[in-house]
Amino acid sequence: MQFFKSTEVAKRFGAIAQVVQSEPVCVQSYGRPQMVMLAPAEYERLRRQDRRVYSTSTLPPSLRAAIAATKPSEAAAAFNHEVEG
Repeated sequence: MQFFKSTEVAKRFGAIAQVVQSEPVCVQSYGRPQMVMLAPAEYERLRRQDRRVYSTSTLPPSLRAAIAATKPSEAAAAFNHEVEG
C-alpha cells in the first residue's frame, strides 16, 4: 500500500488513480490515515467476502474436534469475565 497526503491526491488525482488500479492507496491528512482508495474490482471482491457464510457442518470432523479442543491463551482468558454471567 502506498501513502499519499490529501493535498498530493488533490493535485495528482489522475496519476494516483492509476496506482489504485494495482494496489490500495492510503490518503493521509495531518499524518493520520483518513481513507483508503481501492480499485472497483477489489472493492467488489471484499463485498463478496463479507457476505460469505460458513457452516461448521461443512468442516471435516477432525477440524471440528480440533476447534472444540482448543483452549484460550492466558491473555485471552483474562477477558472471560466479560461473557460470564
